[in-house]
Amino acid sequence: MMRITGKASSENEGRSILAPLAGLLAGILLLVFSCGLFFYAQLYGPGLKTATRVTLDHGMSVMAMGQTLEKAHVVHSASLFRLAVKFSSHHSLKAGTYEFPAGSSLMSALKQIEDGKVVQTFITIPEGRTSAQAVRILMGIKDLTGDVEVPPEGAILPETYLYQPGETRQAVLDRMLEAGRETLDALWAKRAPGLPFANKEDALIMASIVERETGLPAERPRVAAVFINRLRSGIRLGSDPTVIYGISHGEPLGRGLTREELDTLTPWNTYLIDKLPVTPIANPGKASIAAVLNPAKTQDLYFVANGTGGHVFAATYEEHLLNVAKWRAMEAQVNVYTSSAVAPEPPAAPSVAKVEPVIKPVRLSAKR
Repeated sequence: MMRITGKASSENEGRSILAPLAGLLAGILLLVFSCGLFFYAQLYGPGLKTATRVTLDHGMSVMAMGQTLEKAHVVHSASLFRLAVKFSSHHSLKAGTYEFPAGSSLMSALKQIEDGKVVQTFITIPEGRTSAQAVRILMGIKDLTGDVEVPPEGAILPETYLYQPGETRQAVLDRMLEAGRETLDALWAKRAPGLPFANKEDALIMASIVERETGLPAERPRVAAVFINRLRSGIRLGSDPTVIYGISHGEPLGRGLTREELDTLTPWNTYLIDKLPVTPIANPGKASIAAVLNPAKTQDLYFVANGTGGHVFAATYEEHLLNVAKWRAMEAQVNVYTSSAVAPEPPAAPSVAKVEPVIKPVRLSAKR
Protein backbone atom coordinates (compact mmCIF):
# COMPACT_ATOMS: atom_id res chain seq x y z
CA MET A 1 0.00 0.00 0.00
CA MET A 2 1.45 3.40 -1.16
CA ARG A 3 1.66 6.33 1.13
CA ILE A 4 1.34 9.93 -0.16
CA THR A 5 4.05 12.08 1.24
CA GLY A 6 3.43 15.58 2.53
CA LYS A 7 5.38 17.14 -0.38
CA ALA A 8 3.24 15.47 -3.04
CA SER A 9 0.12 16.46 -1.19
CA SER A 10 1.08 20.14 -1.12
CA GLU A 11 1.88 20.09 -4.85
CA ASN A 12 -1.54 18.74 -5.63
CA GLU A 13 -3.14 21.34 -3.46
CA GLY A 14 -1.14 24.06 -5.26
CA ARG A 15 -2.28 22.84 -8.63
CA SER A 16 -5.88 22.82 -7.50
CA ILE A 17 -5.58 26.45 -6.40
CA LEU A 18 -3.69 27.71 -9.51
CA ALA A 19 -6.00 26.10 -12.04
CA PRO A 20 -8.99 28.34 -11.24
CA LEU A 21 -6.73 31.41 -11.06
CA ALA A 22 -5.26 30.61 -14.47
CA GLY A 23 -8.73 30.18 -15.88
CA LEU A 24 -9.82 33.46 -14.33
CA LEU A 25 -6.77 35.25 -15.68
CA ALA A 26 -7.33 33.81 -19.13
CA GLY A 27 -10.94 34.93 -18.97
CA ILE A 28 -9.90 38.44 -17.95
CA LEU A 29 -7.32 38.62 -20.73
CA LEU A 30 -9.90 37.38 -23.22
CA LEU A 31 -12.39 39.99 -21.99
CA VAL A 32 -9.81 42.78 -22.21
CA PHE A 33 -8.80 41.62 -25.66
CA SER A 34 -12.45 41.45 -26.75
CA CYS A 35 -13.15 44.92 -25.33
CA GLY A 36 -10.04 46.23 -27.05
CA LEU A 37 -11.18 44.80 -30.35
CA PHE A 38 -14.65 46.26 -29.82
CA PHE A 39 -13.38 49.76 -29.04
CA TYR A 40 -10.85 49.59 -31.85
CA ALA A 41 -13.65 48.68 -34.23
CA GLN A 42 -15.77 51.53 -32.86
CA LEU A 43 -12.93 54.02 -33.25
CA TYR A 44 -11.28 52.89 -36.47
CA GLY A 45 -13.79 50.61 -38.14
CA PRO A 46 -15.87 51.89 -41.08
CA GLY A 47 -19.09 53.49 -39.93
CA LEU A 48 -20.73 55.12 -42.95
CA LYS A 49 -22.27 53.16 -45.80
CA THR A 50 -22.70 56.25 -48.00
CA ALA A 51 -21.13 59.70 -48.10
CA THR A 52 -22.89 62.03 -45.68
CA ARG A 53 -22.89 65.82 -45.28
CA VAL A 54 -23.18 67.21 -41.74
CA THR A 55 -23.16 70.82 -40.50
CA LEU A 56 -21.58 71.52 -37.11
CA ASP A 57 -22.70 74.96 -35.96
CA HIS A 58 -20.50 77.59 -34.32
CA GLY A 59 -20.61 77.39 -30.52
CA MET A 60 -21.69 73.75 -30.54
CA SER A 61 -20.34 71.69 -27.60
CA VAL A 62 -18.33 68.50 -28.13
CA MET A 63 -21.26 66.41 -26.87
CA ALA A 64 -23.67 68.22 -29.18
CA MET A 65 -21.29 67.59 -32.09
CA GLY A 66 -21.15 63.92 -31.15
CA GLN A 67 -24.94 63.70 -30.97
CA THR A 68 -25.23 65.36 -34.40
CA LEU A 69 -22.71 62.91 -35.84
CA GLU A 70 -24.41 59.95 -34.19
CA LYS A 71 -27.79 61.03 -35.56
CA ALA A 72 -26.23 61.18 -39.05
CA HIS A 73 -24.68 57.70 -38.49
CA VAL A 74 -21.17 59.09 -38.89
CA VAL A 75 -20.24 57.71 -35.44
CA HIS A 76 -21.82 54.92 -33.42
CA SER A 77 -21.75 56.73 -30.08
CA ALA A 78 -21.73 60.38 -29.08
CA SER A 79 -20.16 59.44 -25.74
CA LEU A 80 -17.36 57.56 -27.44
CA PHE A 81 -16.80 60.56 -29.74
CA ARG A 82 -16.51 62.80 -26.67
CA LEU A 83 -14.04 60.36 -25.11
CA ALA A 84 -11.97 60.27 -28.31
CA VAL A 85 -11.85 64.07 -28.35
CA LYS A 86 -10.70 64.10 -24.71
CA PHE A 87 -7.74 61.83 -25.45
CA SER A 88 -6.99 63.34 -28.87
CA SER A 89 -3.65 65.03 -29.48
CA HIS A 90 -5.42 68.38 -29.89
CA HIS A 91 -8.93 69.47 -29.09
CA SER A 92 -9.53 72.23 -31.67
CA LEU A 93 -12.78 71.24 -33.38
CA LYS A 94 -13.81 73.57 -36.19
CA ALA A 95 -17.41 74.38 -37.06
CA GLY A 96 -18.61 74.11 -40.63
CA THR A 97 -20.18 71.74 -43.11
CA TYR A 98 -18.32 68.47 -43.64
CA GLU A 99 -18.62 65.82 -46.32
CA PHE A 100 -17.73 62.47 -44.71
CA PRO A 101 -16.95 59.83 -47.37
CA ALA A 102 -18.38 56.34 -47.26
CA GLY A 103 -16.41 54.10 -44.93
CA SER A 104 -15.34 56.94 -42.62
CA SER A 105 -14.41 55.85 -39.11
CA LEU A 106 -14.91 57.84 -35.93
CA MET A 107 -11.20 58.74 -35.80
CA SER A 108 -11.03 59.73 -39.47
CA ALA A 109 -14.12 61.92 -38.99
CA LEU A 110 -12.54 63.47 -35.87
CA LYS A 111 -9.31 64.16 -37.80
CA GLN A 112 -11.33 65.83 -40.57
CA ILE A 113 -13.08 68.08 -38.03
CA GLU A 114 -9.81 68.90 -36.25
CA ASP A 115 -8.19 69.85 -39.57
CA GLY A 116 -11.23 71.92 -40.58
CA LYS A 117 -11.59 70.18 -43.95
CA VAL A 118 -15.02 71.63 -44.62
CA VAL A 119 -17.06 71.51 -47.81
CA GLN A 120 -15.97 74.38 -50.06
CA THR A 121 -18.91 76.19 -51.62
CA PHE A 122 -18.64 79.28 -53.78
CA ILE A 123 -20.74 82.19 -54.99
CA THR A 124 -19.75 84.24 -58.04
CA ILE A 125 -20.77 87.83 -58.70
CA PRO A 126 -20.00 88.51 -62.40
CA GLU A 127 -18.44 91.79 -63.43
CA GLY A 128 -20.85 94.53 -64.45
CA ARG A 129 -23.84 93.48 -62.34
CA THR A 130 -25.69 96.10 -60.36
CA SER A 131 -25.86 95.84 -56.60
CA ALA A 132 -29.53 94.83 -56.81
CA GLN A 133 -28.63 92.01 -59.22
CA ALA A 134 -25.78 90.91 -56.94
CA VAL A 135 -28.16 90.73 -53.98
CA ARG A 136 -30.57 88.62 -56.02
CA ILE A 137 -27.74 86.16 -56.70
CA LEU A 138 -26.95 86.14 -52.98
CA MET A 139 -30.59 85.58 -52.03
CA GLY A 140 -30.76 82.67 -54.48
CA ILE A 141 -28.17 80.66 -52.51
CA LYS A 142 -30.33 78.30 -50.45
CA ASP A 143 -27.44 77.28 -48.15
CA LEU A 144 -27.23 80.82 -46.73
CA THR A 145 -29.49 82.41 -44.13
CA GLY A 146 -31.00 85.83 -43.44
CA ASP A 147 -31.76 88.85 -45.58
CA VAL A 148 -29.59 91.74 -46.75
CA GLU A 149 -30.22 95.27 -47.94
CA VAL A 150 -28.96 96.41 -51.33
CA PRO A 151 -25.60 98.16 -50.80
CA PRO A 152 -24.53 101.32 -52.67
CA GLU A 153 -23.90 100.87 -56.38
CA GLY A 154 -20.32 99.95 -57.16
CA ALA A 155 -19.44 98.94 -53.59
CA ILE A 156 -19.20 95.19 -54.31
CA LEU A 157 -16.12 93.66 -55.90
CA PRO A 158 -17.28 91.15 -58.56
CA GLU A 159 -15.43 87.98 -57.70
CA THR A 160 -15.86 84.35 -56.61
CA TYR A 161 -16.27 84.03 -52.84
CA LEU A 162 -16.01 81.01 -50.55
CA TYR A 163 -18.86 80.59 -48.07
CA GLN A 164 -19.97 78.03 -45.52
CA PRO A 165 -23.46 76.48 -45.78
CA GLY A 166 -25.53 77.92 -42.95
CA GLU A 167 -23.56 81.17 -42.94
CA THR A 168 -25.53 84.45 -43.01
CA ARG A 169 -25.87 86.33 -46.26
CA GLN A 170 -24.81 89.50 -44.45
CA ALA A 171 -21.48 87.90 -43.53
CA VAL A 172 -20.84 86.99 -47.18
CA LEU A 173 -21.92 90.45 -48.37
CA ASP A 174 -19.61 92.08 -45.83
CA ARG A 175 -16.68 90.18 -47.37
CA MET A 176 -17.70 91.41 -50.83
CA LEU A 177 -17.87 95.01 -49.60
CA GLU A 178 -14.54 94.74 -47.79
CA ALA A 179 -12.94 93.32 -50.93
CA GLY A 180 -14.35 96.25 -52.89
CA ARG A 181 -12.89 98.81 -50.48
CA GLU A 182 -9.49 97.13 -50.30
CA THR A 183 -9.22 96.75 -54.09
CA LEU A 184 -10.15 100.37 -54.80
CA ASP A 185 -7.74 101.65 -52.13
CA ALA A 186 -4.87 99.54 -53.48
CA LEU A 187 -5.40 100.53 -57.13
CA TRP A 188 -5.97 104.19 -56.26
CA ALA A 189 -2.58 104.26 -54.56
CA LYS A 190 -0.96 103.12 -57.85
CA ARG A 191 -2.89 105.48 -60.16
CA ALA A 192 -1.27 107.40 -62.98
CA PRO A 193 -0.64 111.11 -62.34
CA GLY A 194 -2.91 113.83 -63.72
CA LEU A 195 -6.18 111.89 -63.89
CA PRO A 196 -9.33 114.06 -63.93
CA PHE A 197 -10.81 112.48 -60.80
CA ALA A 198 -11.47 114.43 -57.62
CA ASN A 199 -11.59 111.26 -55.52
CA LYS A 200 -11.83 107.47 -55.57
CA GLU A 201 -15.61 107.61 -56.05
CA ASP A 202 -15.17 109.42 -59.38
CA ALA A 203 -12.78 106.71 -60.55
CA LEU A 204 -15.26 104.02 -59.48
CA ILE A 205 -18.05 105.73 -61.46
CA MET A 206 -15.87 105.86 -64.56
CA ALA A 207 -14.82 102.22 -64.10
CA SER A 208 -18.47 101.16 -64.00
CA ILE A 209 -19.05 102.86 -67.37
CA VAL A 210 -16.00 101.14 -68.88
CA GLU A 211 -17.23 97.82 -67.47
CA ARG A 212 -20.59 98.15 -69.22
CA GLU A 213 -19.13 99.42 -72.50
CA THR A 214 -16.84 96.49 -73.32
CA GLY A 215 -16.48 92.88 -72.35
CA LEU A 216 -13.03 92.52 -73.90
CA PRO A 217 -10.24 92.74 -71.32
CA ALA A 218 -7.72 94.03 -73.87
CA GLU A 219 -9.99 96.94 -74.77
CA ARG A 220 -10.60 98.28 -71.29
CA PRO A 221 -7.55 100.59 -71.04
CA ARG A 222 -8.35 102.11 -74.43
CA VAL A 223 -12.06 102.54 -73.72
CA ALA A 224 -11.07 104.13 -70.41
CA ALA A 225 -8.73 106.48 -72.31
CA VAL A 226 -11.58 107.62 -74.59
CA PHE A 227 -13.80 108.62 -71.68
CA ILE A 228 -10.93 110.23 -69.74
CA ASN A 229 -9.89 112.21 -72.83
CA ARG A 230 -13.47 113.41 -73.25
CA LEU A 231 -13.71 114.32 -69.57
CA ARG A 232 -10.49 116.32 -69.80
CA SER A 233 -11.70 118.05 -72.98
CA GLY A 234 -15.07 118.99 -71.51
CA ILE A 235 -16.90 116.75 -73.99
CA ARG A 236 -19.94 114.84 -72.76
CA LEU A 237 -19.25 111.15 -72.28
CA GLY A 238 -22.23 110.00 -74.38
CA SER A 239 -22.45 106.47 -72.97
CA ASP A 240 -25.57 104.45 -73.74
CA PRO A 241 -25.33 102.29 -70.56
CA THR A 242 -25.61 105.45 -68.46
CA VAL A 243 -28.91 106.27 -70.18
CA ILE A 244 -30.15 102.73 -69.56
CA TYR A 245 -29.27 103.01 -65.87
CA GLY A 246 -31.33 106.18 -65.62
CA ILE A 247 -34.31 104.34 -67.10
CA SER A 248 -34.17 100.92 -65.42
CA HIS A 249 -31.34 101.18 -62.87
CA GLY A 250 -29.34 98.74 -64.93
CA GLU A 251 -31.99 96.11 -65.64
CA PRO A 252 -31.89 94.95 -69.30
CA LEU A 253 -34.31 96.75 -71.58
CA GLY A 254 -34.41 93.94 -74.12
CA ARG A 255 -34.27 96.49 -76.94
CA GLY A 256 -32.35 99.50 -78.17
CA LEU A 257 -32.72 103.00 -76.79
CA THR A 258 -35.30 105.32 -78.29
CA ARG A 259 -34.70 108.93 -79.31
CA GLU A 260 -37.03 110.03 -76.52
CA GLU A 261 -35.04 108.09 -73.92
CA LEU A 262 -31.77 109.58 -75.14
CA ASP A 263 -33.29 113.05 -74.80
CA THR A 264 -34.74 112.47 -71.32
CA LEU A 265 -32.68 114.10 -68.59
CA THR A 266 -31.66 111.91 -65.66
CA PRO A 267 -28.70 112.24 -63.26
CA TRP A 268 -27.03 109.44 -65.27
CA ASN A 269 -27.72 110.49 -68.88
CA THR A 270 -24.23 111.40 -70.10
CA TYR A 271 -25.60 112.63 -73.41
CA LEU A 272 -27.19 115.53 -71.49
CA ILE A 273 -25.01 116.10 -68.40
CA ASP A 274 -21.53 117.64 -68.63
CA LYS A 275 -19.89 115.45 -66.00
CA LEU A 276 -19.83 112.01 -64.51
CA PRO A 277 -23.10 110.42 -63.40
CA VAL A 278 -24.06 110.83 -59.75
CA THR A 279 -23.29 107.18 -58.91
CA PRO A 280 -21.68 104.16 -60.54
CA ILE A 281 -23.98 102.31 -62.92
CA ALA A 282 -22.74 98.82 -61.96
CA ASN A 283 -20.11 97.03 -59.91
CA PRO A 284 -16.90 97.16 -61.95
CA GLY A 285 -14.31 94.41 -61.74
CA LYS A 286 -10.73 94.89 -60.71
CA ALA A 287 -9.55 95.03 -64.34
CA SER A 288 -11.89 97.91 -65.21
CA ILE A 289 -10.84 99.89 -62.13
CA ALA A 290 -7.20 99.31 -63.00
CA ALA A 291 -7.82 100.40 -66.61
CA VAL A 292 -9.40 103.67 -65.49
CA LEU A 293 -6.57 104.45 -63.06
CA ASN A 294 -3.91 103.58 -65.65
CA PRO A 295 -5.54 104.19 -69.05
CA ALA A 296 -3.91 103.72 -72.44
CA LYS A 297 -1.99 106.71 -73.78
CA THR A 298 -4.06 107.68 -76.82
CA GLN A 299 -5.80 110.72 -78.30
CA ASP A 300 -8.97 108.73 -79.05
CA LEU A 301 -12.32 110.43 -78.42
CA TYR A 302 -14.71 108.00 -80.15
CA PHE A 303 -15.36 104.32 -80.70
CA VAL A 304 -17.93 102.22 -82.56
CA ALA A 305 -18.66 98.49 -82.73
CA ASN A 306 -16.62 96.53 -85.27
CA GLY A 307 -19.12 93.69 -85.67
CA THR A 308 -16.93 91.06 -84.00
CA GLY A 309 -17.53 91.98 -80.36
CA GLY A 310 -14.89 94.69 -80.23
CA HIS A 311 -14.66 98.34 -81.22
CA VAL A 312 -12.92 100.65 -83.69
CA PHE A 313 -11.42 103.80 -82.18
CA ALA A 314 -10.94 107.27 -83.62
CA ALA A 315 -9.28 110.49 -82.53
CA THR A 316 -11.37 112.79 -84.77
CA TYR A 317 -15.07 113.08 -85.43
CA GLU A 318 -14.52 112.75 -89.18
CA GLU A 319 -12.66 109.47 -88.75
CA HIS A 320 -15.36 108.31 -86.38
CA LEU A 321 -18.08 109.03 -88.97
CA LEU A 322 -16.25 106.83 -91.48
CA ASN A 323 -16.12 104.03 -88.90
CA VAL A 324 -19.83 104.47 -88.23
CA ALA A 325 -20.58 104.24 -91.97
CA LYS A 326 -18.65 100.97 -92.16
CA TRP A 327 -20.61 99.63 -89.23
CA ARG A 328 -23.91 100.72 -90.82
CA ALA A 329 -23.02 98.90 -94.04
CA MET A 330 -22.08 95.78 -92.10
CA GLU A 331 -25.31 96.02 -90.10
CA ALA A 332 -27.35 96.35 -93.28
CA GLN A 333 -25.77 93.18 -94.71
CA VAL A 334 -26.64 91.29 -91.55
CA ASN A 335 -30.24 92.54 -91.70
CA VAL A 336 -30.59 91.43 -95.34
CA TYR A 337 -29.27 87.98 -94.46
CA THR A 338 -31.51 87.49 -91.44
CA SER A 339 -34.63 88.75 -93.23
CA SER A 340 -34.20 86.13 -95.98
CA ALA A 341 -33.55 83.31 -93.55
CA VAL A 342 -36.02 81.39 -91.43
CA ALA A 343 -36.67 83.26 -88.22
CA PRO A 344 -34.90 81.56 -85.32
CA GLU A 345 -36.73 80.19 -82.35
CA PRO A 346 -37.03 82.81 -79.60
CA PRO A 347 -34.94 82.00 -76.51
CA ALA A 348 -36.71 80.50 -73.55
CA ALA A 349 -37.70 82.95 -70.85
CA PRO A 350 -35.03 82.94 -68.13
CA SER A 351 -35.94 81.72 -64.68
CA VAL A 352 -36.00 84.10 -61.74
CA ALA A 353 -32.68 82.72 -60.50
CA LYS A 354 -30.94 83.17 -63.87
CA VAL A 355 -28.48 86.06 -64.01
CA GLU A 356 -29.17 88.62 -66.71
CA PRO A 357 -26.56 89.23 -69.43
CA VAL A 358 -24.48 92.38 -69.34
CA ILE A 359 -25.76 95.01 -71.74
CA LYS A 360 -23.19 96.11 -74.31
CA PRO A 361 -25.04 98.48 -76.63
CA VAL A 362 -23.58 99.47 -79.98
CA ARG A 363 -22.01 102.92 -80.00
CA LEU A 364 -23.02 104.88 -83.06
CA SER A 365 -21.77 108.24 -81.90
CA ALA A 366 -20.05 109.37 -78.77
CA LYS A 367 -21.00 112.96 -79.48
CA ARG A 368 -24.52 114.29 -80.00
